[in-house]
Amino acid sequence: MSSGKGPRWTQTWLGGARAAGVDLGQPGERFGFPESGSGAVASYGRRIAALFVDWGLSMLVASLLARSLDWGPPERSTWTLVVFAVQAWLLTALLGTTIGKRLCGIRVARLDGRPVGLGWGLARTLLLIVVIPALLWDRDYRGLHDRAANTAVVNI
Repeated sequence: MSSGKGPRWTQTWLGGARAAGVDLGQPGERFGFPESGSGAVASYGRRIAALFVDWGLSMLVASLLARSLDWGPPERSTWTLVVFAVQAWLLTALLGTTIGKRLCGIRVARLDGRPVGLGWGLARTLLLIVVIPALLWDRDYRGLHDRAANTAVVNI
């Protein structure tokens, strides 16, 4: 029975650290990012939307290649991933944003302020296409691919 002094153990366990009364601060606060607006950590919704746009464009390019080169579904699927990886790598490394991220008003930023660069962009992309690292987030909304590349996704 609950004494009414605090949340039940299931509420803290299911609700995470904040439900247990732990103050983790705002996402990005420990890196000096603002709470909202330009430079603030991007929301999950914007990131997912950008991912769908980028994946859709990759599917379109792979479908055009498949049609012109008479590829079957297995080749088309493989090339969708290849096109996605190449565009994510090069655009993130050189511009800090992909087409989907740009349309959604977000970009990838290094924590030290420098450009992402080809090396860190490649490391980030390789981990991103493995999918699992992108699903594991920290309190600053950074996936393992962002942690490895010392990056964060922020609003433009």
